[in-house]
Amino acid sequence: MHFLSRTLFAPLVALAPLVALALLQAASTATAAEPAPASPLSACLKAGNWTWLGDVTPRQVTAQGVLPRLADRDVILLGEQHDKADDHRWQLQTIAALAAMRPDIVIGFEAFPRRVQPVLDRWVNGELSAAEFLDKVEWNKVWGLPAELYLPLFEFARINRIPMVALNVERKLIRSIASKGSDAVPLAEREGVSRPAAPPPPYVDNLFETHREHARMRGGESGPAVSRNDPAFRNFVDAQATWDRAMAEVLARRFNALPGPRPLVVGIIGSGHLRNGYGVAYQLRDLGVTRIATLLPVASDTPCAEIRPGLADAVFAVPPQASAPEQPRLGVSLSESERGVHVVEVSPGSLAEQSGVRAGDLIVELAGAPISKAAAVVAAVRSQPAGTWLPLRVRRDSELLELVVRFPARG
Repeated sequence: MHFLSRTLFAPLVALAPLVALALLQAASTATAAEPAPASPLSACLKAGNWTWLGDVTPRQVTAQGVLPRLADRDVILLGEQHDKADDHRWQLQTIAALAAMRPDIVIGFEAFPRRVQPVLDRWVNGELSAAEFLDKVEWNKVWGLPAELYLPLFEFARINRIPMVALNVERKLIRSIASKGSDAVPLAEREGVSRPAAPPPPYVDNLFETHREHARMRGGESGPAVSRNDPAFRNFVDAQATWDRAMAEVLARRFNALPGPRPLVVGIIGSGHLRNGYGVAYQLRDLGVTRIATLLPVASDTPCAEIRPGLADAVFAVPPQASAPEQPRLGVSLSESERGVHVVEVSPGSLAEQSGVRAGDLIVELAGAPISKAAAVVAAVRSQPAGTWLPLRVRRDSELLELVVRFPARG
């Protein structure tokens, strides 16, 4: 996802308790701080083709010009925009090609926290149905995106008996660091994650732009100015670096797990953790793993100024696709606490605002069923047919209010 917060006015939902995690999601999908000017597609990208970025000047190449020269690396990182189906299709075809050259492949997934590793092992061993697998890994809780985006990757690993590895940590750890700072989190609660290498200045610059933009969205143009010295920003950077470190440690550990020939370890990770070698790859190098390749999917209409050496070893230009009907969107950012699901933000003009939902509300019921997880809100909204109503009960201060969200019919 590349950071854990998610929103329902995007195709995702916020699972962070405070806006700090909302920043992390934004950072995971952000590119350079300054927008690049448009340029002709033919100058750098060709839909359905690779562009090699390992030279001074980017050049278009075939898959045969990319994958064989990288297959002997120790770790290959494959990026994604989490909700883009074609990004996952590209990942699958790339993994299939790599597996043909390196049968000793292992696939690590950002989507899974470490605690579900035994379930991944059972899945690869053929002990679980797809429905059982998704239930036992608590898919809607730990990731929350439509499972069909990732199931082809999971099935490929299962039928080929390719080990799957859980790369992530619990959201609670990242939330705690984002709100309190790393030093305030007891060692026993860090899931064994070591202190990350200090992120490089350009990475911090990008994170600050994300932090500042989110502050502007919250407070408007008249809101308080933000500073790089703000504790909230320092904690934000610390949380991001810890997240990168956690995934890098699992990848490095799997590569070094056994004596003898080492496997090819592939990471399926949000592109925001991978661009420019700042995130996971940077932490991998600090851990002594240096033979790394990064491959990213990019939209074929990406401005050429953004396709520069250093972004990755190579990028694949994903062709445009006819737009599918948008999934229902409530228009809120949510967080979880011991009390339940809180509304952190309400998007202006959204269905939530039109229905009377306000920031600060505690959602206690949806369609008459008690609600304690943000993932349950995601699932309910996604499954709501167009033209129907969704009743919800919220607690606002000392009041219990009955509200109704009216989903418009498709025109």
